[in-house]
Amino acid sequence: MKKTTVLRKAIMERRAVAAVIQEGKIHTYDMGGKDSTLDMAEAIAANL
Repeated sequence: MKKTTVLRKAIMERRAVAAVIQEGKIHTYDMGGKDSTLDMAEAIAANL
């Protein structure tokens, strides 16, 4: 895989994570919430 492709995917993933956190609907235990890691992963995947 080309380096630029990896970087683009990393940027997309970072934006998806930021979007989920900014939305504020999913909070894992370490964020003071009750949602599971799977809930967070599914929300992130939905934003990709």
